[in-house]
Amino acid sequence: MVLLLGALALASSIVHPAGRPGQVQTLYQSPPHHTISAFAENHGVLAWFEPNPKQCNVVWVLQGVVRDSLPAQGGSHRNVTCRWQVPAGSAVNLALATGASTVSALWSLRESATRSPVRFDYVLGAALSDRNERRFQEVAHGNRGAGFWLGGLAGDDDTLVFAVSDVAFRDEVACLSTPTAPHACDMVTRGGGVYRVVGRKAPALVKGTTAAVAVACAGTNVAYVRAAQTATSSGRPVPSPSLPVEVRNARTGSLVTSIAPTGTPVAVALSADVLALLEQTPTGMTLAWYDPAGGDALGEIPVPATTTALAAGKGVLAFRVGRSIRVVEASAKRARLLTKAAKTPIGLSVDGIRVAWAENIAGRGRIRAASVG
Repeated sequence: MVLLLGALALASSIVHPAGRPGQVQTLYQSPPHHTISAFAENHGVLAWFEPNPKQCNVVWVLQGVVRDSLPAQGGSHRNVTCRWQVPAGSAVNLALATGASTVSALWSLRESATRSPVRFDYVLGAALSDRNERRFQEVAHGNRGAGFWLGGLAGDDDTLVFAVSDVAFRDEVACLSTPTAPHACDMVTRGGGVYRVVGRKAPALVKGTTAAVAVACAGTNVAYVRAAQTATSSGRPVPSPSLPVEVRNARTGSLVTSIAPTGTPVAVALSADVLALLEQTPTGMTLAWYDPAGGDALGEIPVPATTTALAAGKGVLAFRVGRSIRVVEASAKRARLLTKAAKTPIGLSVDGIRVAWAENIAGRGRIRAASVG
């Protein structure tokens, strides 16, 4: 259902023009008792996941002054999203693609560990041109860790992708029959890759990709952090300290470039002109950025160990440390504080010179933004 934000909607949804550099603007504010669990932006289109245990969980899409909801609900439109129990602080992922023909969203919902012996993430999606929910994948693993693990979602233009790692016992037969056999019960990564979602078709593996723990995309290009051969004792995949970060064409699988980071990459962001990595090095955490076409190193700076939520735009990188949102203008090669959010930021995006995020305060969700310069 399309909602034109008229007089009633404007009471709870406020859109401001861009302000001066560093000035925080409120792009959207929810009604009371409506919060935000995930946020994404693509080319000025905003999307957020709004949990609502009394009615239906909703993915909202805001284009200018037009707001729409995903997926379709009511009547014959039954879906997983509507009645899913979304605990406060749960891991909901959201990605957005704004192609020439439609706006599409991809999101994931995690099953509570107390509800099932198998732990899984549903990967779901819908588009404004076809709002029926599509269950693209059930990424599931057992309580001991064997099975599939979700490595994140990403979107840009008309590209939507998600990453998967396939984890197994090093020697399952020996582990089950003789649990004390040396290393038989060790968890190792056997396969996986980056999968592209197009319309309502089954997800297609991006050729050449392998097990991945983080993914980002820009246009038709996909960058991903590859999983190490050995997982943790609980089966969770971890980033490889030695394998390069690849950029591939999501449609053809052809290799665009391969980057060898100096540290272990733990997060990735990609734009048309920069690939950014958070790297764990022996001396601490580093933010490094590279040419996504040729792979050349362009710069790096030390950042706090608690740095998270990396995002990249045209010549601008953004990250957060606690509630602080910091930016790096790649040409300047130094970080500065952009602003401090009122509450912990949810999601982080860079669109041109605007950095946007979501936050919940006093029982209401809001989307805020600030201009870099």
